[in-house]
Amino acid sequence: MPIIAPSLLAADFLQLNNACEIMNRSEAEWLHLDVMDGRFVPNISFGIPVIQSIRKATPKIFDVHLMIEEPEKYAQAFKEAGANILTVHAEACRHLHRNLQQIKSLDLKAGIAINPHTPLSSIEEVLADADLVCIMSVNPGFGGQKFISSSLDKISRLKELILKKSLTTLIEVDGGVTLENAPQIVKAGADVLVAGNTVFSAPDPIKMIHDLKKIS
Repeated sequence: MPIIAPSLLAADFLQLNNACEIMNRSEAEWLHLDVMDGRFVPNISFGIPVIQSIRKATPKIFDVHLMIEEPEKYAQAFKEAGANILTVHAEACRHLHRNLQQIKSLDLKAGIAINPHTPLSSIEEVLADADLVCIMSVNPGFGGQKFISSSLDKISRLKELILKKSLTTLIEVDGGVTLENAPQIVKAGADVLVAGNTVFSAPDPIKMIHDLKKIS
């Protein structure tokens, strides 16, 4: 069964406390938090103060996805805000190995995110240093986009690489995940499903999470 990580970006920002209460009653293990700076991606979302506030409302694992330039400047602050996992973009890090080591030194799980155009070869040399690889299956910056179907092959190839190297690195898939395509995504090798609109736009988000969780 996959780990379900609902993306708070798709929640009603006027009702974040209610969203957290729903998550607390659900089978979702993680809460995915997209931090955007308007530089690395063409959008601005939320940052440290919001994460600090919602940390008080839920015990869920905070899967913080930094879609920002120079993430090393803020790693300590995100840890203090309540992050458990800190994922940085390979495209934003000139010294990716150093970024991953910094995150681990803070006693956090370290993740690498790669955009749809980025080849797996760009992260192969540091794969052993990552606890998680986030395959972006849409172009980052906005929720509600359609899943890029070629991502399935990318997930499969990454799974093969992880197994070949005898690693325990998790594969997370972020973007356009629905109840209809989730079985294919899991079959390809995904361990973690990020779902935003699919969860928060559902009539019953708790049932939707349950249905996603049942996929094997």
